[in-house]
Amino acid sequence: MRLPISAGLATGAVSLTLYPLFAEGAWFWAGLGVLLVTTAVATLVSRFALPPWLAPVGMLGGAWVFLTVLYARDDAWLSFIPTKDSLLTLAEHLLTGFDDIQRFAAPVPANPGISLLTAGGIALIAVLVDLFAVRLRKAALAGLPLLALFTVPAAVLNEPIGWPAFVIGAFGYVGLLVADGRERVSHWGRAVLVRRSRTTTTADAGKLALSGKRVGVTAIALAIAVPALIPTLVPAPLFGFGVGNGLGGGGNNVGIPDAVAKLSGQLTQPVNATVMSYTSADDTPRYLRIYSLDVFDGRQFRPSSLKGRPEDRLDEGPMPPVPGLSPSTPATRTETTLRISDEIEELRFLPLPYPATQVEVDGDWRADRSTLMVFSTRDEAAGLEYRVTGMDLRPTYDALDTAPAAPIEVQSRFLSLPRGLDPRIQDLAYEVTEGAASAYQQAIKLQEWFTETGQFAYSLQTRGSGNEALAEFLLNSRAGYCEQFASAMAVMARMLGIPARVSIGYTGGSKIDGRWVVRTHDAHAWPELYFEGAGWLRFEPTPAGGGGQATARVPQYSLPVTPTASPSAGASTAPSPGATGATGPDSEAARNLRELEDPFAGSSGPAADPGLPLYVKILIGVGVALLLSLVPALMRLVLRLWRRRILTRAAGFGSAEVSTREEPESHGWTVDEIGSAADPDDLPEADPAKFTVPAVEAAWAELCDTLTDLGMARQGSETPRALGRRLTERYELDREAAAAIGKISSAEERLRYARTPAQAAPLAEDLQVARAALAATVSWQRRLGAVLAPVSALLRVKAVGEGLLDGFDRLEGTGWRPWRLWRRTRPRHTGRTGDTKKAEPAADRPLAGTRRW
Repeated sequence: MRLPISAGLATGAVSLTLYPLFAEGAWFWAGLGVLLVTTAVATLVSRFALPPWLAPVGMLGGAWVFLTVLYARDDAWLSFIPTKDSLLTLAEHLLTGFDDIQRFAAPVPANPGISLLTAGGIALIAVLVDLFAVRLRKAALAGLPLLALFTVPAAVLNEPIGWPAFVIGAFGYVGLLVADGRERVSHWGRAVLVRRSRTTTTADAGKLALSGKRVGVTAIALAIAVPALIPTLVPAPLFGFGVGNGLGGGGNNVGIPDAVAKLSGQLTQPVNATVMSYTSADDTPRYLRIYSLDVFDGRQFRPSSLKGRPEDRLDEGPMPPVPGLSPSTPATRTETTLRISDEIEELRFLPLPYPATQVEVDGDWRADRSTLMVFSTRDEAAGLEYRVTGMDLRPTYDALDTAPAAPIEVQSRFLSLPRGLDPRIQDLAYEVTEGAASAYQQAIKLQEWFTETGQFAYSLQTRGSGNEALAEFLLNSRAGYCEQFASAMAVMARMLGIPARVSIGYTGGSKIDGRWVVRTHDAHAWPELYFEGAGWLRFEPTPAGGGGQATARVPQYSLPVTPTASPSAGASTAPSPGATGATGPDSEAARNLRELEDPFAGSSGPAADPGLPLYVKILIGVGVALLLSLVPALMRLVLRLWRRRILTRAAGFGSAEVSTREEPESHGWTVDEIGSAADPDDLPEADPAKFTVPAVEAAWAELCDTLTDLGMARQGSETPRALGRRLTERYELDREAAAAIGKISSAEERLRYARTPAQAAPLAEDLQVARAALAATVSWQRRLGAVLAPVSALLRVKAVGEGLLDGFDRLEGTGWRPWRLWRRTRPRHTGRTGDTKKAEPAADRPLAGTRRW
């Protein structure tokens, strides 16, 4: 019966790692209930020795009945017997749960569908664990389904699982292995008793069992401690931090959530809650970008790894340079003050208008150089207020139409597409942009096709992602929401050779009482296309109308124009570089851009910290390692000083020059005794043993530790006198050193065997003489090692570790067993009629007839 229960406990321990996936606790009670049912069924099958194949069948049947009672009671016969209607209800809940998992990002709400999926999954894992560990007697293979359960949160979440949950799950698996081992040993026959304690007498497999448990505990401890101490092998990780790379001071990192799923969830929420509000100097609404998604895996866009270097901290200086932006591009300075609502969920990224050049915010926030995303591993955006200085780019049509090709590094990253995309999508992209003479004209034609000529409709009911969903959206249905429009235009732009990515954030919102207010329905996705000289430019392929997309705005530079069109026809009103002479090195546009990129230029404001050089980081790491290695030396020094203090006090007590009337408190009398004595002569006599005994013990212990550190360790069978004789003869000590060691040995010998201890006054000086004489007999390397790495301190650390492991071993034999206590203390007969007496405790009864094994 022990093994099925251990299997159920192991499954329950590992299932605790699912907690970060849910926003509520309903899943836990459903999982706990189904786990109790399956474990009870498995235990009953083992208890009555039923056929092994009944266990998985009975466990699945019990789980089915329990889930029917929990989620389809109204459709079941007698509220618990499954019927056709109850089965259909469970199937409907399962389909709803699958749909909700695709819609929501973790943590998800614990609605009936998702809770049913979770409880059913836990039941299936419990059946597999019991099948491997109990029925097939392959406990090690039971780790495979447990590992599958453990990888669910590890695969879904970008943030690491908390170490307490990992420790509980690991101990659950180790406990299953221990139970399986003890079950096998019990089948070998009567075990030999090798360990006996007052609380219990148990059979043990000896050193092998103890070693196995110690290995398990040590492995779990190392799995927790080592990753926290060893830096990851990535560029400059020691004192920086990043996203997806496991970087960070102290191992901090920040996970990028499923931005697409969060966007869908916000657009479909029934409540249009306020997310943030802001004011701008020119009172113009602007898109607020949070995430930049650059990798298309065939299903959807996702972000690549980010890096937050020390020099990119926002409180150390301006933002990194804007990628691809030329000083000749016309731009105006913008200032925006944003205030994030206190009611938003956890958010470690700052919504910012793109491109931002300076962000004034409290906390440790850093910018990624390639995307200008701002994030933090320690702080959250909720309730935050910050000020953003940025640029309103106004590139001219001629500059964009004649933009050179993007650099190779930009093309290799932002033109990448997976294999297997429907070739009809590429044919459609060339068909839509037919007649365009440049990449910029192709981008304008794509946007116009999505918003006007392509007959697309905005709809929040469309779901699905991937190659088939993309082809269905472009070729057949032509109905979707902003994420599908943004992804489709970005994919088609890449097929045409235009670097593209997808951004997710919020539109500019609506103006209320003098402030721009952004709500959850203003969540939006849009494509950004790269043009050399202007950098990343926003386009708007989503049709207007419907939900929060009514606040979407098409940028002026993306309106359809012709090369000969006048500014009034739709081109930007910004002056052309060729017409105004803005291409010169001292042009007004170039000076404005330099001021925007570095607002502290020419002033005494803060400058960006370049960070610590690599060699300094290496030296700091080496210094920390050296300090940790000196911990045993520090322990040895503290212990030596403490013993010296004991010897000094004892010497002062035994010295004839110290009057017992001057400082009575220093000789062992209490404050009450001193205060109650009317005359100093009435004070009680001091007890010599109060100082002599600790002094002798301290001197002897210090001598033994010194011998251990110098490689002259005392043998366990040596008496104090034999040790002194061996040291004097082997190392040819002089008369003074031999006498000093003899005094310490004699004092220890008398303390052990005599009625009165020896006088402790001279032991302090004798100990110094003995230490100096013994150290002179070894090499200087040995003396240095005795100071920097004392073996006596290392042995004490080892003893502490062994004591902890021994305590773990004893936990198995502890427990309150009232029936044994009653058996030991109940009255027993003495052999005479009517005569009983109370049984003596087991510790006080003589062990008559004790057998030796």
